[in-house]
Amino acid sequence: MSCPPCPKCSSEYVYQDQNQLICPECAFEWDPSAIEEDDTPQVKDANGTLLVDGDKVTVVKDLKIKGSSQVIKIGTKALVRRVLDKKDHELDCKVDGVGEMMVTAKFVKKA
Repeated sequence: MSCPPCPKCSSEYVYQDQNQLICPECAFEWDPSAIEEDDTPQVKDANGTLLVDGDKVTVVKDLKIKGSSQVIKIGTKALVRRVLDKKDHELDCKVDGVGEMMVTAKFVKKA
């Protein structure tokens, strides 16, 4: 019987113990029937397009920066570094002319 690789460390030396699979390299244990196929957060932009790490996006409305008098103008481009599973600010971005900041996905569109 061939076991799937470990979802944490991708080790091929996984073995089965009753209904659990165990990785001897990282000691991760999981139930193969309970693990989700894709556990990455699903975040959509203003147009409903799915966003992933590394996407280039454009701001669709002027955004005020909290604690500053600076404003991110409409049409400003940004690079999505990470997509996070948060309620309010789902995107960790590098915004042109501003720097790194967290942005809400509903205020951007995929470029």
